[in-house]
Amino acid sequence: MPGHFEPLPGGGAAVALDDVEISIIRSLAVQLLELIGPGPAEDASGDPLAELFAEGPSEPPSDPVLHRLFPDAYRDPEGTPGPEKAEEQKAYSAEFRRYTENDLRAGKRDNALAVIRSLDALSPAGEGGAILELSPERSRQWLGALNDLRLAIGSRLEISDEDDSDLLFHLPDEDPRKPMVMAYLWLGGLQETLVNTLVS
Repeated sequence: MPGHFEPLPGGGAAVALDDVEISIIRSLAVQLLELIGPGPAEDASGDPLAELFAEGPSEPPSDPVLHRLFPDAYRDPEGTPGPEKAEEQKAYSAEFRRYTENDLRAGKRDNALAVIRSLDALSPAGEGGAILELSPERSRQWLGALNDLRLAIGSRLEISDEDDSDLLFHLPDEDPRKPMVMAYLWLGGLQETLVNTLVS
């Protein structure tokens, strides 16, 4: 079990984490929460439905990491569209973003909070570590958060596809990106084994 998730009887997943791993994941989840930001402010009238019908932004985020987490919904899969098509895609994306981004942000916040709460609830298992056991629902939240963390780190590392991530294996130790690369690869391993527990 060390270093990878394994299925639990009856559903869910478990992984052994040492104190350093717990600290790294928790710190990254907190940073992700800070990056995503708070939800829309509660309506001054106190109307509980106001948040439900609150409109989100129509412009994409300027931060490249947030843009990776909340990409445009309409993009030409075949490359750069002509000017007319580009304007049409921009308008559709803006409309879609306006009605979905608040919910997407709330979901990503919930997933990151689930990670933090799971780690905070751990009981030491001796020798500076603990066994993290997740229910099926909490496993899905962890999977979403791990994916978001990898997208965020990958964006900072300017990784656009698998070929880029293969190059990261060969970075020299003195490269300042090395710690972030190691975190990216390690989270990828956790994510892959967690997926395997959910589909097995």
